Amino acid sequence: MTTEWRERPVGIVGLGLIGGSLGLDLRQQGLRVQALVHRAATAERALERGLADTVSTDPAVLQGCGLVVLALPLDRLLEPPAELLGALPAEAVITDVGSVKAPVLRCWSGLHRRFVGSHPMAGTAQAGVEAGLQGLFRGRPWVATPLEGRTEPDALAAVRELAEAVGAQWLSCEAEAHDRAVALISHMPVLVSAALLQAAAQGGEAAGAAQLVRQLASSGFADTSRIGGGNPELGTLMARCNREAVLAALVQYRHQLSALESLVRSEQWPALEAALANCQALRPEFLQG
Repeated sequence: MTTEWRERPVGIVGLGLIGGSLGLDLRQQGLRVQALVHRAATAERALERGLADTVSTDPAVLQGCGLVVLALPLDRLLEPPAELLGALPAEAVITDVGSVKAPVLRCWSGLHRRFVGSHPMAGTAQAGVEAGLQGLFRGRPWVATPLEGRTEPDALAAVRELAEAVGAQWLSCEAEAHDRAVALISHMPVLVSAALLQAAAQGGEAAGAAQLVRQLASSGFADTSRIGGGNPELGTLMARCNREAVLAALVQYRHQLSALESLVRSEQWPALEAALANCQALRPEFLQG
């Protein structure tokens, strides 16, 4: 493993939830963080919150960094501005935190020789410069998707050290496998949660009980609707950039929902209880982290 990246500043491009949280964790360990943001007001607030040692709207702030984390929305990650590309140090390790990996790798594998695709599986419903949280990555998976024969081993090792430094659990897989998996457990659930919110709102209106539905909503509804009520730009980008895998996941979800509907419609209560018991047994397998 290499520790060379620790001897130089870490660059972060974007100080939203992921970038800001990463900055807080790294600075707590005594590492210097230099960040690039889009707006002067964001830079000012980021400094007030202690998200980085230096924050600027000038890409030159990345000079001297040994490792640069691209914490950008997927659309900006897939169409990086020329001034950003020109500012990335040639010898630095570059990684991203995008939730879709195959298109990111297709884009960046030809842009920087030390690029490593990665994705920390951590988040909240918050966004922007106020969203960063210390300890966000602790115990959560951080997935890398190296390209066989192309990703430099030392660069991959540096990103692994970064992930483990903030308490994340390291995983590695192919980009396409990652995208199919996150469609099922992250991207499709955003749309399902959004559909739940719409069904409750429109169903309440149709039943003439719109206000009562809202008044009775409690912790169960809050839990199941949280991600559907999150950042709409992020949800749209995930669906757009991982379209085929998300559509396949929605087909699987529709199949399962239809099966449950059929059991209720035909009053097969023992079969429904058995299906729910199976779900009760399955759930802990998805929450091991």
